Amino acid sequence: MAFSTGVVNDVLFGVPTGWVMSFVVPAVVWTPPVAPEPQAAAPNASPVEKARQYYLAAREIRYDPDLDYGDPDSYRASSVLAAGGGYCVGKAALFAALCRAGGIPARVAFGDVTNHLSSEKLREKMGTNYFAWHGFTEVFLDGRWVKASPTFNSTLCSRFGVAPLDFDGGADALLQAYDDEGRTFMKYEVLHGAFHDVPGKFLIAEMARLYPQLKGKRGRSAGGMEFEAPTASA
Repeated sequence: MAFSTGVVNDVLFGVPTGWVMSFVVPAVVWTPPVAPEPQAAAPNASPVEKARQYYLAAREIRYDPDLDYGDPDSYRASSVLAAGGGYCVGKAALFAALCRAGGIPARVAFGDVTNHLSSEKLREKMGTNYFAWHGFTEVFLDGRWVKASPTFNSTLCSRFGVAPLDFDGGADALLQAYDDEGRTFMKYEVLHGAFHDVPGKFLIAEMARLYPQLKGKRGRSAGGMEFEAPTASA
């Protein structure tokens, strides 16, 4: 069941589910660049401040598309945290899970994008610049849903010539529209709505239908995508 508008339901959007998992330590935050390990959030931090910290924690998990998209763990928040890497859907689930564990209602949402940040190797394998079912997160702050995409970690952004995407807890933060040289970078083409949980079984089937060539791992280069040649923006 998809949700896009309406009054927040803490029971529905504030609890762990099969894919958006909660954690033993819910107050984990990322404190770059001084501390290499996550630290505990201040107990008196506001929901907005906590959401910003949780966003950084999820964003700085390494973006890794070298996945088996038929494996349920590719979409599961706890698996992304354990692996230290994941792709957009798993990282969106992680951000939602951190928010829920911190008492902030959150849900996952999806859209199709063009000119998604990718390497030449990944683009060649996909055969298109159209990335369907890109995952992001919606967080309920100050009485409304705010969208944020924690997909690309800062070191990957630097390598690919685009500023890291920041989230202030007030405005939507949905992928970078332009690169550092002002060229068109990414664009949302279709929004599919928001969901209480990751529709994992559906995504496994849909990825196999849309991108059968991505079945199984695609063969990681040394160091992952950060050491592959970037694809030029259109």
